[in-house]
Amino acid sequence: MKLFLYHTPEEVPSGNTPDCAIAIDVLRATSTMAAALEAGAEAIQVFSDIDELLTTSAAWPTETRLRAGERGGAKVEGCDLGNSPLDHSVERSRGKRLFMTTTNGTRCLKRIEHAPMVITAALTTRRAVVNFLLEHNPETVWLVGSGWEGTYSLEDTVCAGAIIHGVIAATQQTFKDLAGNDAAIASVSLYLQWQDQLLDLMHYASHGQRLLNLENEADLKYCAQLDVLDIVPIQKEAGLLVR
Repeated sequence: MKLFLYHTPEEVPSGNTPDCAIAIDVLRATSTMAAALEAGAEAIQVFSDIDELLTTSAAWPTETRLRAGERGGAKVEGCDLGNSPLDHSVERSRGKRLFMTTTNGTRCLKRIEHAPMVITAALTTRRAVVNFLLEHNPETVWLVGSGWEGTYSLEDTVCAGAIIHGVIAATQQTFKDLAGNDAAIASVSLYLQWQDQLLDLMHYASHGQRLLNLENEADLKYCAQLDVLDIVPIQKEAGLLVR
């Protein structure tokens, strides 16, 4: 297994396809996707374009759908929810399809949707993702951060580092065996530096500060948790995630 990290969708190589691609958007899309499926959502359908989301979801009865839209950290008008994992409870989400668009995370998924195996990861699901990789043992793995509008993000990088560190610890292999590029090695160093202070790191992160300005500190606390959900959202078909 070789693990490569690309900090943003823009860094993903063209013309190549990994055996497994992993979308990461700790703040907050992939954390929210895992929370929604854990709460019993039937599936998550992702969109880059809000108008396409509204048109497609209109064909579904209102009692069996939830529309989640976020731009710039705030809820999109016309949607039921924004992009908070705390929006999802069994009472609200069970049995419903979540139609979702976000500033960065759904765009990341669109960039890698043609890989034969696509999953999402967050700090909350780190251990489950590591176990998934150990079970399936894909030869090449791309961990792709969502970043913020094309720029690097601390939170996605530390999540990638946590996953890579978990694989190394479980297999007792070395960086030389597992790391596919320099970014993968650097991400583990970031994780080892901050593994006991993940919430503090979220506060330093530029997107964390953006969410704090929108009074979303509760989301930061939730998303900074490690290994609290035993779930791996996986792409069933392009743009459609299930448990």
